[in-house]
Amino acid sequence: MAKAKTKKQQVIKFTQEEIDSLNALKSNFERLQNSLGAIEINRIQMEVQMSSLEDEKLRLEAEYSNIKDQELELVNTLNEKYGRGQLDPTTGVFTPQK
Repeated sequence: MAKAKTKKQQVIKFTQEEIDSLNALKSNFERLQNSLGAIEINRIQMEVQMSSLEDEKLRLEAEYSNIKDQELELVNTLNEKYGRGQLDPTTGVFTPQK
């Protein structure tokens, strides 16, 4: 049997400057990943907040519409009872239209 030849692997050692450069790059990548992650979390939180605000806006719009309907109903009732005219809300005095 033939003997297998073993080659001695050459060991290359990086300089401290090269190691420092690699570590700086690694550190910068980690910092950027953390910053991007924080931005994404903030974006998600803002989307949740916007959704909540939109829900509240829709609720208030529905309430506004309901109040406008109540106002129209009251005006119609008062017009039937007193006729058309002007009401001074501070004094409560109604002046019929001529």
